[in-house]
Amino acid sequence: MALTTDLSRATPKGKTGAGKAGKGNAIPAARRGIRQRRERLFQWLFLVPAVVYMALFFGYPVVKNVVMSFQDYTTATFFTGEAPWVGLANYATVLSSSLFSTSLLNTALFTVGSIAGQFVIGLALAIFFQRKFPLNGILRSLLLLPWLLPLIVSSAVWRWILDKDSGTLNRFLGDLGVVDTGVPWLTSTSLALIAVVGVNIWIGIPFNLTILYGGLQEIPDELYEAGSLDGATGWKAFRHITWPMLRPVVSVVLVLGVVYTLKVLDIILGLTNGGPANSTQTIATQSYALSFAEFKFGEGAALGNVLVVISLVFAVLYLRASRRAVDE
Repeated sequence: MALTTDLSRATPKGKTGAGKAGKGNAIPAARRGIRQRRERLFQWLFLVPAVVYMALFFGYPVVKNVVMSFQDYTTATFFTGEAPWVGLANYATVLSSSLFSTSLLNTALFTVGSIAGQFVIGLALAIFFQRKFPLNGILRSLLLLPWLLPLIVSSAVWRWILDKDSGTLNRFLGDLGVVDTGVPWLTSTSLALIAVVGVNIWIGIPFNLTILYGGLQEIPDELYEAGSLDGATGWKAFRHITWPMLRPVVSVVLVLGVVYTLKVLDIILGLTNGGPANSTQTIATQSYALSFAEFKFGEGAALGNVLVVISLVFAVLYLRASRRAVDE
């Protein structure tokens, strides 16, 4: 009887203890779930402003531009609110235009020349500034000046420098005896595009220098020390150590550089306005002229979309080629 009584008394106590333990484990789990939901809510609260900003200032203009390219959108549309649907007529008009082939060729020459000059000079300066010497930091800071100036200011200054009659460049070349008369840098059909490319190279060097210099700083010195033991110095060190390690940064610089250069507008408008005789007319400037000079917004939007497609195609092809080279 005593044993039975003890067991009967022990059993309720055991159940009560287990219940308390279960409740004790459930409370931290519930608190943990509340904490996770709260953190997730805060994450969305921080993310929503960025999403709204992207949708309003990037998503909506892109969608609006695509829709506009399929409409006969003119100045009358702003008053009537009517823009007849014309399908692919705007694309057919701009692609069959005699000016499109000229603009496409100028865009290719302008982009290739600008990217090649910016990258080569930027990489050379980045390698040069790896060395420690007095005023290194000050000189690197001064080289950022072209990047910090507004593009319209840069174009105005360079237009004055390259002026045929009173430009400082012609005066300097004349004092050296290189030229006898003023060189028509911006008014010659054979020199205008070269001059515009040169100005754009000057503007883009700081970007290439900054990104490539940062990439060079991430390469461990131990690799160069180990390479020097095997005779990899100078050009060999650059070829077998610097370039392979810098390739991911190079991919980013080139893709961003091409996408940015394709849509350059301010410099060309400020220097030549697409002239003389359309010798500096690019797809970007032609799209601007169609939209805001001739007020053919539908055709301008169609040409702008063509430029976007060209940028996307280049970016995809280059990134795939770079990834394949890295895998090999």
